[in-house]
Amino acid sequence: MPLNYSKWDNLELSDDSDIEGHPNVDKKSLVRWKQRDIHEKREQRRMRIAQLQADLACNDVLAPRIKQIKQDVEEKGSAHFSQLVEKFKTQPSPDRPPTNAPNQQTYDEMLLSLLLGVWEDAKKEGIDKDSPRLNDTLVKGLQTHITRLAEHQEKMRKDLAVEEEEQKKKITSDDMHDGFDSHYVPPKPAPPPIKGAHIDTPKSKSTKTEYEVLNTKGVTAAEDTFTPSTSGDADEELPELTPRLEEFSKIPVKNYQQSWKFITDHNDVVVPGATDALLVAAFQAQSAGNPKLSKQCVHQSLLLQYCEKLGKDGVRLFFEKILAGDVRAKGIFEKDVEDTYNHLCERVRISKAEEAAAAEGAEQIQLVPENPSTQISFNVPDGPPPEHLVVEGPGFEDVDIEDVRRALQMRWDVFSAFEPSLQDALKSQNLDDVNKVLGKMKVVEAEEIVRLLDMAGILNFSEGGIRDETGKAKADEEEEQGGDTDEAEA
Repeated sequence: MPLNYSKWDNLELSDDSDIEGHPNVDKKSLVRWKQRDIHEKREQRRMRIAQLQADLACNDVLAPRIKQIKQDVEEKGSAHFSQLVEKFKTQPSPDRPPTNAPNQQTYDEMLLSLLLGVWEDAKKEGIDKDSPRLNDTLVKGLQTHITRLAEHQEKMRKDLAVEEEEQKKKITSDDMHDGFDSHYVPPKPAPPPIKGAHIDTPKSKSTKTEYEVLNTKGVTAAEDTFTPSTSGDADEELPELTPRLEEFSKIPVKNYQQSWKFITDHNDVVVPGATDALLVAAFQAQSAGNPKLSKQCVHQSLLLQYCEKLGKDGVRLFFEKILAGDVRAKGIFEKDVEDTYNHLCERVRISKAEEAAAAEGAEQIQLVPENPSTQISFNVPDGPPPEHLVVEGPGFEDVDIEDVRRALQMRWDVFSAFEPSLQDALKSQNLDDVNKVLGKMKVVEAEEIVRLLDMAGILNFSEGGIRDETGKAKADEEEEQGGDTDEAEA
């Protein structure tokens, strides 16, 4: 049977047999330029494909929402359009495309930009809020964007198909994989386990070691980062630094050359449990007032996580990109370190507050952001509503001015009834100051204050509600010692 070698026609090699250049130009340099050109084009195609796939996925989420908005505006009129604009401004959802881009917009921010653009186009056509053609103009503008989005999606799908087809034309090292192998390779011996250490806890109550995910947005690698907390069995152990890992943790942040040399000289730091041990050490260092060592531990822990996630040759791949000056890879990693360290600092602060409250035998209500991206602010009134009150803008044509006046008066009455210390804390816009005042109150009194802040619209938060976790914490603690610290999370 004749053999078919046609599949090797697509093999892309960095061969120097077909490279011709000037006799005064070094042949090896020409070969290296050719190789680099092949790899750069291949990487650009990969990035282009990834970008097209991300844009298509994002638009697939936005398209049905825009169609629903158009349908609702047709049925409910321009007042609903204005309500949506206000909602996206004041209570946006934190949902956003799953990308690593800095300052990635949320879906609600994209929709807000689109709605404001539709309104601006309507004003350019001479349409104002009192025009009888306003509803039809808004619907027409939304339909125009729906049509454009569909056309853009179709174009991107064609571009993606072209890029993927081009990518398949050549066989590269990425397409190569192991087939059948008749050679037996014995398994590697298991690495030595990371030593563990008990946590010293008061005898009056039992404790249990739990782990909380810190960097849920970890890019590329860091998916399982933990911080210790105590509440249950004292028999479980936290991972502890080995002497080698302790040396590794003292390498300064961003000193990649020194980290690379240390790992190549001491590969026993790249073992299961090392990343967790470093994070536990980071938590303990931050709690002990040593932020420099804490950040170094976080940095080295994530460094090992990234290397692990890149596969069996991950250490070489990671340092190859970082030491070669890959700005994007370095930026992603260092941002992940900053985010993880900031979140760890917040958890240490909350942990200390809870321990202090438990030591005093007192329960507290505290306003705590649910994640680093959540912002809590306070809309403090300057005074009662003015005598001559005017409300303008699309969607407010049918609003009763007296209803607005009563709402503003109610907000002022609620704020005026607070103690001067709470008023000053709210005016400072400092969450810690507000929590200090709430922490001095009884739980029932603090809960009522939080309810009034929310009802009057003084308390602002991105997700539009307060989740009170006092019940579960209180029930668990009452079973063991009769009290614990409560939290109201915004």
